[in-house]
Amino acid sequence: MTTVLEDLYPSRVGGVCELHERTDPVVYTKGPPARGLTADQAKQFDRDGFLVLEGLLSDEEVEALETEVQRLATSKAVLESESAITEPTSGALRSLFYVHMVSKVLDLLSRDRRLLDVATHILGGEVYIHQSRINLKPGFAGKEFYWHSDFETWHVEDGLPRMRALSASVLLTDNYPFNGPLMLIPGAHRTYVACPGETPADNYKTSLRRQDLGVPDDATLTRLVEEHGIAAPIPKAGSVLFFDSNAMHGSNGNITPYPRHNVFFVYNSVENTPQDPFSGLPPRPDFIANRSDFTPLAPETPDYPSLVIS
Repeated sequence: MTTVLEDLYPSRVGGVCELHERTDPVVYTKGPPARGLTADQAKQFDRDGFLVLEGLLSDEEVEALETEVQRLATSKAVLESESAITEPTSGALRSLFYVHMVSKVLDLLSRDRRLLDVATHILGGEVYIHQSRINLKPGFAGKEFYWHSDFETWHVEDGLPRMRALSASVLLTDNYPFNGPLMLIPGAHRTYVACPGETPADNYKTSLRRQDLGVPDDATLTRLVEEHGIAAPIPKAGSVLFFDSNAMHGSNGNITPYPRHNVFFVYNSVENTPQDPFSGLPPRPDFIANRSDFTPLAPETPDYPSLVIS
């Protein structure tokens, strides 16, 4: 018998955007920060909803990981799978999901202790992978990702009950102001935006290419930006951008020759596993939202160059 939980963050149930105060913590661990995370960095994440750790991976590690990403991105079998999402107009590969399940190298990256130390500190204990993907914003053809909070979708369509998840974006290419870097509204993670509309069946089949539901209206975005501003970090390859599940973020299209590649892991607390989606619809497939394996991740110290060469 499924336990019916109270919907603390209803969305897509009305005709207008509504703003609600977040009721969950941001940083769940109150003790000393984890290895690799300073007290000031933990405070910054709590305040802004995101944190960039520059140069976490070496040039050699980045090169090996980019080689693995290119192998997957050019694999006929991978490109023909349901987990490969193409751009709505050009047909170029936009995202590839479930990558920790199809690549041993990326599975080990998801368990890299440099990532896990941060995730487990912020989320207050053991975590598992809710979602993994490669994001490819190719030169000239990479389209925008409109402003949204991931948690709104994970709550409504996947059934995550609370804001006890975060994303780690491992950057494999340099970010510039002009090639569509991630933009965030610092501090807006403390406000939940309930969005208008009603979720149709199989919404993921279109929303992963272009998201029209679960996005704030212009007036709401204007209000958030006027209050908090916009940040657009431009770290180098090898850096990792961690951001809260309710961080309001998006990115512009890329009309430059410079691609933007990242490997993206969503860490969710083992105490926050998905319930029935709050939309009342069937859950999204496992390749988008893991519902089959909540085994806590054990930290690894991988040697990526030797893994790729072998």
